[in-house]
Amino acid sequence: MKRRHFVAALAAWPLSALAGNGGEALLAGFQRWGSGEYRRFGFLIYEATLWAGGEDPLLPPLALKLTYQRRIAGSDIAQASVREIRNLGLVDEARLLVWGEQMRRLFPDVGPGDRILGLYQLNGARFYFNERLLGSIADPAFARAFFAIWLDARSSAPDLRAALLKRTPA
Repeated sequence: MKRRHFVAALAAWPLSALAGNGGEALLAGFQRWGSGEYRRFGFLIYEATLWAGGEDPLLPPLALKLTYQRRIAGSDIAQASVREIRNLGLVDEARLLVWGEQMRRLFPDVGPGDRILGLYQLNGARFYFNERLLGSIADPAFARAFFAIWLDARSSAPDLRAALLKRTPA
């Protein structure tokens, strides 16, 4: 019986290592750039880290990981994303309505320590929740607009943007 438990634990070891690494296995080939905190009314909402697949952290492929510090409903994450994209003035309301519904179906409720990793690719965006694939939105315009929330010069969180774009020494 003990041997069976040992063999099962040994077989699960690589999976537990992946789960504990915060998604870095999904980021093979990416270079870490910067990280920072997003606060609202003084409360820490999430910590963000940016990775780039090339030398320019503003061009795909890139990845953004948000590690949440509070409980937030997935519908609230989608609604805040829509509001931020709207404030940037990047798309019309009809398209924003479609994207909002897609995000509401995609984003889960989060709690302290949960991670959402977004991958910005040329053909759209793919999202992971605690290293598990949530799904994707195969629309390059959506990917540009979504990641502009953090990376556009008009971001509502300029200090976080600056921290993300400040390259971390290797």
